[in-house]
Amino acid sequence: MEMEKKHSMKRGLSDEKVIVIDFGGQYNQLVARRVRECNVYCEIYSYKTNIEQIKAIAPKGIILTGGPNSCYEENAPTYTKELFELGIPVLGLCYGAQLMMFVLGGKVEKAPVREYGKTQVYVDTTTPLLANVEQTTICWMSHFDYISEIAPGFCVTAHTADCPVAAAECSDKKLYAIQFHPEVLHTVDGMKMIYNFVRNICDCAGTWRMDSFVEESVKQIREKVRDGKVLLALSGGVDSSVAAGLLSRAIGKQLTCVFVDHGLLRKNEGDEVEAAFGLDGDFDLNFIRVNAQERYYARLAGVTEPEQKRKIIGEEFIRVFEEEAKKIGTVDFLAQGTIYPDVVESGLGGESAVIKSHHNVGGLPDYVDFKEIIEPLRDLFKDEVRKVGLELGIPEKLVFRQPFPGPGLGIRIIGEVTAEKVRIVQDADSIYREEVDKATALYAKEHNVIVPWKPDQYFAALTNMRSVGVMGDERTYDYAVVLRAVKTVDFMTAESAEIPWEVLQRVMSRIINEVRGVNRVVYDLTSKPPGTIEFE
Repeated sequence: MEMEKKHSMKRGLSDEKVIVIDFGGQYNQLVARRVRECNVYCEIYSYKTNIEQIKAIAPKGIILTGGPNSCYEENAPTYTKELFELGIPVLGLCYGAQLMMFVLGGKVEKAPVREYGKTQVYVDTTTPLLANVEQTTICWMSHFDYISEIAPGFCVTAHTADCPVAAAECSDKKLYAIQFHPEVLHTVDGMKMIYNFVRNICDCAGTWRMDSFVEESVKQIREKVRDGKVLLALSGGVDSSVAAGLLSRAIGKQLTCVFVDHGLLRKNEGDEVEAAFGLDGDFDLNFIRVNAQERYYARLAGVTEPEQKRKIIGEEFIRVFEEEAKKIGTVDFLAQGTIYPDVVESGLGGESAVIKSHHNVGGLPDYVDFKEIIEPLRDLFKDEVRKVGLELGIPEKLVFRQPFPGPGLGIRIIGEVTAEKVRIVQDADSIYREEVDKATALYAKEHNVIVPWKPDQYFAALTNMRSVGVMGDERTYDYAVVLRAVKTVDFMTAESAEIPWEVLQRVMSRIINEVRGVNRVVYDLTSKPPGTIEFE
């Protein structure tokens, strides 16, 4: 099956588009997200995308990402010189900056002093890219190589104590090179630089907004579906809920939402989803609940490899939908709540390593018994999805619900999934979220301020480790639960949240005393990157 032919409509919201060409950088999604914060639509493409396709896209600007390679090495990722001769503004970041210099006749070498982390940068603020930036600013550096000689026609516009070319430009050709990463929050004036490039240099008007997205999407869905029937995979999470709201506004009762309770949901979540979307809910749509817990547990028995678990869960989703579709009658379209990070992380939107497959985009079986797949949120990042949800009038409680992965607790249980392990992690997770919620509410009430340590996402997972413990006077040999809590702006980078010790102690005590099968609780301090938010 040719998946790209079966996926959803391309946006027609604006003729403006800036593209990111990915050279394997860890911040590729973040670059695109920052462009969209300037109200300009942006997509990510691999450096393997040929120049003719780039011409056909006709972007108003091009951004080259960072990457782990040295541009002067044989077989390093590169791009044709023609890219810089299209008359389209190009901004190179880190590796992208070095590659621009190298391709255009400059020189890149191993740096005598490696720069990593927050670095003081001295800036020429008279240049278009660096307008309104502080003359001495803090930027995030991450490089082994450096530009030792700029390409002909360029001039240096920023430097550090150890990096003679922190930024350079050829304003006549609208080519700009930055050695640091303006896209990360650690670069104090980074958003000013990206805004200068996108809105001023590329001359984008900034018409990418969620109200126009809803209006145009509803129009496109109606034109595509016409009098057909649509079947939506509804998990009750943010993405599928917003997809349901968008589709419901467009086609009403032509939409049937199938909620598959695969037994891998959070505690009591199946009943909560039915209450929200079923007959007594506020949504005008057809709702079907399928209790498929035993079917999933049987398929997952003995399976420990994360990708295999994801593929099994994804395949079962599709099979259940096919079965429900046959009961309903003719179903023309399968709708899914895929969002843009799913596409990129599944290896379909850029060049970065495949972090995971996703049941929406990377784990589909070869045969799908539907004419076409509709993914109305496929172009959006998570915070954009939430804005759409509010625009649609979906209750804030649902819109701001914590993210939950498509494979559910299947990837929050390390190793084999069993009904007993699901019970353990459901109970532990429920206690954890309850105590964090109570603690944040109490802090906010007592201090009358936003809680500084409040995590953006927090959950419990079950490790595959069992260890010796003592409870009462008896020896135990039970599982260890790991608590995860992160603070993040965009879920592409994240830091561990500093939850107060007394809160963690209370959570630990309750879990060990109340959850049968657990005798140890640990807290995960890992940031993203190098880790991911989920465990598998």
